Amino acid sequence: MTEMKFDYVIVGAGSAGCVLAARLSEDPSVSVCLLEAGGPDSSVLIHAPAGVVAMVPTKINNYAYETVPQPGLNGRRGYQPRGKTLGGSSSINAMLYVRGNRWDYDHWASLGNPGWAYDEVLPLFMRSENNEQFQNAFHGQGGPLNVTYPRFDSPLSQMFLDAAAQNGVPLNPDYNGADQEGSFLYQVTHKNGERCSAAKGYLTPNLNRPNLKVITHAVSAKINLEGRRATGVQFYQGNQLQTVRACREVVLSAGAFGSPQLLQLSGIGDASDLAPHSIAVAHNLPGVGKNLQDHIDYVQSWYVPSNTATFGAMPRGMFKTFAAMWEWRRHRTGMITSAIASAGAFFKSHPDVAIPDLQLVFVLALVDDHARKMHISHGISCHVDVLRPFSRGTVGLQSTDPRVAPVIDPRFLSDERDTQLLVKGGQMQQRIMESSAFASVRRKMLYPVRVDDAKAMEQDIRNRADTQYHPVGSCKMGPDSDPMAVVDAQLRVKGVDGLRVADASIMPTLTGGNTNAASIMIGEKAADLIRVSK
Repeated sequence: MTEMKFDYVIVGAGSAGCVLAARLSEDPSVSVCLLEAGGPDSSVLIHAPAGVVAMVPTKINNYAYETVPQPGLNGRRGYQPRGKTLGGSSSINAMLYVRGNRWDYDHWASLGNPGWAYDEVLPLFMRSENNEQFQNAFHGQGGPLNVTYPRFDSPLSQMFLDAAAQNGVPLNPDYNGADQEGSFLYQVTHKNGERCSAAKGYLTPNLNRPNLKVITHAVSAKINLEGRRATGVQFYQGNQLQTVRACREVVLSAGAFGSPQLLQLSGIGDASDLAPHSIAVAHNLPGVGKNLQDHIDYVQSWYVPSNTATFGAMPRGMFKTFAAMWEWRRHRTGMITSAIASAGAFFKSHPDVAIPDLQLVFVLALVDDHARKMHISHGISCHVDVLRPFSRGTVGLQSTDPRVAPVIDPRFLSDERDTQLLVKGGQMQQRIMESSAFASVRRKMLYPVRVDDAKAMEQDIRNRADTQYHPVGSCKMGPDSDPMAVVDAQLRVKGVDGLRVADASIMPTLTGGNTNAASIMIGEKAADLIRVSK
């Protein structure tokens, strides 16, 4: 078979990979190949916003990984959904548009990463964005990623805002603007009543470019190296192993699990991690697969009457859902345009804390175990997340076969500070949800716990808490003085020429909020860095 050749080969058509492929291929003089392990993003479940409830708990467009048993979660295996389709996790997520806090990016810069301070990355957020509501110094218009409010909302979202205000959390509509703290309705990545994934915004409009080739169902197996230079990628289509050559650079955008896995399969990583798999060490880089961080998430739920504007599995609710599907197909309006998660808040665990360290996500459904446990009922739920956890985990190899899942160990709640902070957050969450604003609809709790019983709440957390789907940090960015840094501030893999990583894995620390917007920004940044280095 003739070897395919391109200037750039990008591994992973997720949030950052789609951005990078679109931006690099704007130059007609360069050729770009984008490899994606999943299939096309053609499923109606992707494009109908409410389809998230069918994809997250299943293997539909989803790797549906599990962690190793977590001692901090009473020995349970955590669940780790990841998108397996064009758009990656931006095609299966809840579509919440959250950038994080100014402090997060200034912190990255302070760790020895020039060019990543907030004032330097804000133009990239703005360039990516077309915000339908906010037109100010913090938001962009005309970008590929459409940001707006859903075309459907429930009166219960206003109840949440009222309840937050009753508990000292004031309204702040633009949480991505000058100040993050407060309660709000979430903006989402929607356009015309449909999901606006990274694929939909960046990739789909440009698939006809002659210099851009997208190969789906391509499971990357190894980075080809000539000495210390990356020259291409081997990948499987079915059982057939193929090779694509990169004349300029290989860029890994396979995510916090996929990027370290491919580096390790290629002999780039901690020699002690590679030895058990008899992988020859091409470059000893001890930070690969270390520094894994994720938002630990605790959900509380309450039953509500079936006549409320919520998603439920009772006969009345199912009829309502079918009617909503018909409305969406005809008009792109109604309940199916809901992101399910509708309102939220950023708040401080203590007045002395400089910036919000806890996040709430209010949901118009009864959520139990990532919606994998169904209840014949209607309900409302609220998630609370520790925004900057102290616990650190790892990503390693289970097999030398790239089609086998990596070993994922977030080490949730291994640092006691995370546990105590999540208890505080849970108590605040429960006070808000049990406020008088919800009195007309709130019924009994799904998993009852007293708000003033911290020990019982901690036990409930260990019994039920899990990821909020934001793994980062496993190929962290840092200066030469940091022995655990995998890439430099230009996203170049240390010690290897012609190889970069551009995805959430490069984050040295987790951002204070959902990570999709930040991953798209990283794709924009990587494109600029590559174009400058040509």
